[in-house]
Amino acid sequence: MEGPCSPPTPGKFVVVGGGIAGVTCAEQLAINFPSEDILLITASPVIKAVTNFKQVSKVLEEFDVEEQPSTMLENRFPNIKVIESGVKQLKSKQHCILTEDGNQYIYKKLCLCAGAKPKLICEGNPYVLGIRDTDSAQEFQKQLTKAKRIMIIGNGGIALELVYEIEGCEVIWVIKDKAIGNTFFDAGAAEFLTSKLIDEKPEAKIAQKRTRYTTEGWKKEVQARANAGNIGSALGPDWHEGLDLKGTKEFSHKIHIETMCEVKKIYLQEEFRISEKKSLTFPRDHHDQSVTTDKEIWPIYVELTNEKIYGCDFIVSATGVTPNIEPFLGGNNFDVGEDGGLKVDDHMHTSLPDIYAAGDICTASWHPSPVWQQMRLWTQARQMGWYAAKCMAAASVGESIDMDFSFELFAHVTKFFNYKVVLLGKYNAQGLGSNHELLLRCTKGQEYIKAVLQNGRMMGAVLIGETDLEETFENLILNQMNLSAYGEDLLDPNIDIEDYFD
Repeated sequence: MEGPCSPPTPGKFVVVGGGIAGVTCAEQLAINFPSEDILLITASPVIKAVTNFKQVSKVLEEFDVEEQPSTMLENRFPNIKVIESGVKQLKSKQHCILTEDGNQYIYKKLCLCAGAKPKLICEGNPYVLGIRDTDSAQEFQKQLTKAKRIMIIGNGGIALELVYEIEGCEVIWVIKDKAIGNTFFDAGAAEFLTSKLIDEKPEAKIAQKRTRYTTEGWKKEVQARANAGNIGSALGPDWHEGLDLKGTKEFSHKIHIETMCEVKKIYLQEEFRISEKKSLTFPRDHHDQSVTTDKEIWPIYVELTNEKIYGCDFIVSATGVTPNIEPFLGGNNFDVGEDGGLKVDDHMHTSLPDIYAAGDICTASWHPSPVWQQMRLWTQARQMGWYAAKCMAAASVGESIDMDFSFELFAHVTKFFNYKVVLLGKYNAQGLGSNHELLLRCTKGQEYIKAVLQNGRMMGAVLIGETDLEETFENLILNQMNLSAYGEDLLDPNIDIEDYFD
């Protein structure tokens, strides 16, 4: 055992994690306390910075995320010191953090923003790739150049993007729901988007707003140093830009979706041979139901819970994340949420004194606004990091602070299949039970609009395409106006709804 932390020097503000939550928190603390040193401890030599931030409406925000060497952060904020090391141990009673490089730091306030790691369907299998950060996306890229068929497991944002972007390779997409993208969409929106999968994609790529993820110079050095473990920050919505996602076969989309099932067992080639089971060929069309046995020999075989077996070159596991709390648990009695995150109250404070948490590592445990929910997304990482810094600052000078407005209404804007997608409030009627109604308007290939109402009041919405309705809908959700009188007219394309509600 190591000795206790050395005699207390005056503590500093310490932030752990170089992703969006941690960097935003450190920057905000640096602005609040220009004469104090803020320490940012991160295991990765690159940090994620928010650039081109735009407040689109009261709660909707857009920004780019850029990977930068940590020196850029130190140049912008001379009072931020970046310590490049993993955390070995947290001694909460002594207010002390021990890092892997053998140093120790006394904190007066600590914010844990160590993110989350991908949930892999099985650990340690070379044919199973988890995608969460830029390094794993590059690895994926290398594998794909040789691939004839891959299997994608998962139904969130990353799976959706992958399926759309991959060309020239057979894709078997395994989802446990009835419809694609259920984290973000209902079946109607899924249907609207699926038609886009079948259409040939336009050749000209629309210019992307977000920054590319690689900067060659220091990336080489980074990869030499980063012993590719689970470190690395999460991917943003355009992570696949600039990666040329093409497999070996010369055709565009070949996607087969297996719904309502999960992975039952994975076989390596030899195990599969011994099992004497049969695997299926890639389903060609829906009319020809004659089941054919696959002659091709694959590196890995997957048996699904619907009894079907497919061989493939590799499996992409895109099945969500697990908060990265292990390094901080030993000897500390944190309250942990059901989803495995550190529980935080409405001031981002964990159950231990002077320790805060923000971003993917934390579990919001306050009584939320009726139209907000936590989702492990970049926008929330930024909001939580910013708000945690505000709370730490207020607490250290003995002031009280109100809950930040961004937690009033869930709001997220992203892109799927090249459509702008805006999600507001309880956009999937989360937690509303059967006591709600949906209003829909859909123009194939152009827009999909869904409003979720309860007792005549709008509780959530999904807007796909250039609808220009986000501000109006945001206001209707925030002011909880009774809309019963408008009925179906609310979404009538011939009525300019903005004129009603200005």
